[in-house]
Amino acid sequence: MMLLSAQNLSKSYRGEPVFSGLSLAIEERERVALVGVNGCGKSTLLAILAGAEKPDAGEVVRTGGVRVQYLPQNPVMQAGQSLYDYVAEGLPPDGAERIEAKSLLTRLGLPDTGRDIASLSGGQRRRAAIAKALAAPCELLILDEPTNHIDEETAAFLEERLARFSGAILMVTHDRYFLDRVSTRILELDAGALYSYGPGYAEFLAARAEREEMTRASARKASALLEKELAWAQRGARARGTKSRFRLARIDDLREQTKLRSDESLKLSSISSRLGKKTIVAEQVSKSYGGTLLFSGFSYTVLRDDRIGIVGPNGCGKSTLMNLLAGRIPPDSGTVSLGDTVRVGYFSQEGRELPLEQKVIDYIRGASDRIETPEGTLSAAQMLERFLFPPELQWNEIGRLSGGERRRLALLRVLMEAPNLLLLDEPTNDLDIATLAVLEDYLDSFDGAVLAVSHDRYFLDRIATRIFSFEQGEVVPYEGGYTDYRAKRTEREKKRSAPEETSGAEKGSRPARTHARKLSFKESRELETIDARIAALEAAVADCDRRAAEAAADYARLTGILAEKSEREAELEQATERWIYLQELLERIEAEKQGKA
Repeated sequence: MMLLSAQNLSKSYRGEPVFSGLSLAIEERERVALVGVNGCGKSTLLAILAGAEKPDAGEVVRTGGVRVQYLPQNPVMQAGQSLYDYVAEGLPPDGAERIEAKSLLTRLGLPDTGRDIASLSGGQRRRAAIAKALAAPCELLILDEPTNHIDEETAAFLEERLARFSGAILMVTHDRYFLDRVSTRILELDAGALYSYGPGYAEFLAARAEREEMTRASARKASALLEKELAWAQRGARARGTKSRFRLARIDDLREQTKLRSDESLKLSSISSRLGKKTIVAEQVSKSYGGTLLFSGFSYTVLRDDRIGIVGPNGCGKSTLMNLLAGRIPPDSGTVSLGDTVRVGYFSQEGRELPLEQKVIDYIRGASDRIETPEGTLSAAQMLERFLFPPELQWNEIGRLSGGERRRLALLRVLMEAPNLLLLDEPTNDLDIATLAVLEDYLDSFDGAVLAVSHDRYFLDRIATRIFSFEQGEVVPYEGGYTDYRAKRTEREKKRSAPEETSGAEKGSRPARTHARKLSFKESRELETIDARIAALEAAVADCDRRAAEAAADYARLTGILAEKSEREAELEQATERWIYLQELLERIEAEKQGKA
């Protein structure tokens, strides 16, 4: 069943068209991802479909009774409003929705529901907005960049939650793993037109390349025909008054067809200055903030070719570590020293305070009017074109750019300064997929070290060869990309929860077993009883839900029940993981016995 349809939508800003004549439909249970370069109108289209903005022309039709929940990119939050009041706004005064709102806030790491919304950090505000969008029942969720400013654990939770959502989803996202795992269809907004593709990021890239090749082939044919038509027009120039108006109009049409955009895929070459032997050396560094220890005992010497991804929950100290390494703030203890030849290019999470009245071209010229690249010398204007700023946009004021375009401009400014060591704090926030792909290619050829804080799992898999993970006040290194890190961390946590499984070599005192491994008495006993424990915990969670429903009007009692539910759910998850471990261990032991037999 069709939930929403739009016909011939058009929208302009300041007299400049954003898109014109767009039509689309969202079917029941569809998961549609909308992609496109920054500034192409994705957020505007979502706002129109959600009813938050009106189109200049066209109409949006919802099937009778369809409820829509909308997560904008920059939700409005009023100072003085409590976190709970913000999330529960518009929900029925009594009922399961308000219980769900509190449960979502707890699950998203915001248990202090009475906190003033104005005191939240950027990541916390994003999680609050996600809870608000998910709490109310609806048939269509419209989400604008839901994974921006959230950590990888929250992104994984959101993936799982949306997978269980029974309605339809329309979302703008540049998180390619999220796009792969959630969407069933991809829409691309390109040059004011919509193109539809099947699911899967890799399949989308292949289909788009095929479409663009067909467009180029059509343009080549049109160009050849245009040459013939122009030759005809020039031969008969004296008789222009008697020429066929049809053929002259056809020439104009052919000219338009041959106006392929100049190559708008960013092509960046590594731009850097010479880096000496010494880069950044951190020795026994510790840092606290507001009385809370963020990390301690951190030591590392950055290698010239390092590609390091830094991960951890929001607020754990990742940006603080970047500021320490850049020399912007001092450590509480320990030392950080930079080599004499180090030129740090620091792309901060908030981005630079851009001069909104300044023209785009003048802002880039402020870093450098010309830059040396492996292809030769390029001007600021040429670099802007490679960064998807065509000549007509280069003379616009920065204040007229979209949020994503400003991030892209700030990133180019950093690269134009020819750094030899890059510190990138959340570089993927607000950047479109095309920009991300070229940034990744650029980092492949960058002749220097790169340290990047990111929650974009695809980006980390693509660029990182080592991961620094913030874990309970410690910065733990892992070799490999994000997927390698998750596998190794999971294995590490399993070993911690099962110390008796430590091998003799690791303990240093017990000789390695030469006979077949078997379950210990403790493990055997645990395997016999763990099913009953899991069943009891499941019953306890269900009982919490029942009591929470009964205590909906008693806030103090409800808070205690929800806290108890959270504890039982954590115990249930741990018990389930332990059951899986013991089952796998038993299967391996049986396999070893059969192999020896």
